[in-house]
Amino acid sequence: MSDLNSIRTDVIGSLLRPAFLKDARKAFDEGKMPADEFRTVEDKAVRQSVRMQEEAGLAVLTDGEQRRLNFQDSFGGAVEGFDATQGSMKAYEKRVEGSKGHQRWEIPDLAKAGTAVSHRRPAARKLSLKRNIPLEEFGFVAKETKTPAKVTLIGPDRISQRFDYKNSTAVYPTMDSFLEDVIAIEREIIQGLADAGCKYVHIDAPGFTAYVDEPSLYEMTQRGEDPMENFSRSLKAEARVVSGFPGVTFGIHLCRGNQHSMWHRDGKYDAIAERLLNELPHNRIMLEYDTPRAGSFEPLRFLPKGKTVVLGLVSTKTPEMETVDGLRRRIDEATKYVPLEQIAISPQCGFASDIVGNKVSEDDQRRKLSLLAETARLVWG
Repeated sequence: MSDLNSIRTDVIGSLLRPAFLKDARKAFDEGKMPADEFRTVEDKAVRQSVRMQEEAGLAVLTDGEQRRLNFQDSFGGAVEGFDATQGSMKAYEKRVEGSKGHQRWEIPDLAKAGTAVSHRRPAARKLSLKRNIPLEEFGFVAKETKTPAKVTLIGPDRISQRFDYKNSTAVYPTMDSFLEDVIAIEREIIQGLADAGCKYVHIDAPGFTAYVDEPSLYEMTQRGEDPMENFSRSLKAEARVVSGFPGVTFGIHLCRGNQHSMWHRDGKYDAIAERLLNELPHNRIMLEYDTPRAGSFEPLRFLPKGKTVVLGLVSTKTPEMETVDGLRRRIDEATKYVPLEQIAISPQCGFASDIVGNKVSEDDQRRKLSLLAETARLVWG
C-alpha cells in the first residue's frame, strides 16, 4: 500500500468554526460584509485550522470545512438543478434550537425550502456542476501546508437518501437515472482534484448506518422503498464514483449522525459488514466505534487484506478526554479480528458537521487530536 493508504491517524473533516468566523458569517448573510472581505476571514480560519492540525501531529489534514455551512455543501452547494434555497447560519442555528446533546436527533424537513442534500429536496431540472467546491478548497489548503491535505465529499448513498424522488419524476423517472448524473458529477469533481495533485479523497457516507437502524428502515418502507435494494444500489454507486483514479487514496466514512453533539442512528455493523467491507473498493474504511451503539469489533473479520480500517475511537461529541491507555486497550481488542498493520485511528466524526458545531471547545478539539497522534506513535512507532 502507498503511504497515504496506511497512515495511522486520520481526521474526519470538519472542525469547530472559530467565533470570529461565525460573526463574519452572520454579517455576510445579512449583507453587512462584502464577499471579498468574508473570503479573507475564511482564509484566516482555514490557516488557523491547518496550524492546529500540524501542531497536533496528524498524518493528514483538511481545511476544517471552514468555508462550508454544512458538510454536505461539497455536493449540495456545488451543483445546480435542485429545487433548493440558499443556506444561512441563522437557519442552521434554528435547526437545533432547544436541543440537548447525546440524544437522538430527527432531521427536520422543510416543506417548501431548504438547502440541497441537507434537506430532502426535489430536482427542478437535470443536475450539473456549477462550481467544484472541493477543488477550490484543496487549491487553498495545499498551499498552506507540507502535510498531505485531503478533501471531503458527500457520497451518492447520502445524496440519494436526501433526494425527494417522488416529486422529481418529471426530471428523473427512476432513482437509477438520478444516480447516473450524481456519479458523473462526482467523478468530474474528483478528476479536477486528481489533476490538481490531490492524493486523498474522503467520501462521507453517513447514510449506510440507516440499513441497520430500525426507524430509518421503517421510513424507507413507508416511502415504498426496499432498503436492501437501496443498499445494493448504493454500494455499486459508491464503487463507480471512485474507480479509475490511479494514485489517489480513497477513504469512506460511516457515522450515526453528528449534530450539535446529538446522534441520528442506532444499530451495529454486523448485518451489513461483509458486503460493505468487500464491495466498497475504498482503501480506508472509517467506522465509528466511540459508543456501545456501534457494537463489537467482530464484523472487522470481513476486512480484506490490503485495506485499512480506521477506528473512530475518540468522541467529538463530549469534552471528556479519552486516555492513551484506554485507546491502546481498544486497539488491542480490535486486533482479535484484524491485524494491527491494517488498523488506524481517528475521531468518530467531525467536530462540527455544520457551522453550529458540537458542544466541545477548541481546546478540547486540539487535545483530542493530539491524543490520537500520541497514541499512534506509541502503538505503531
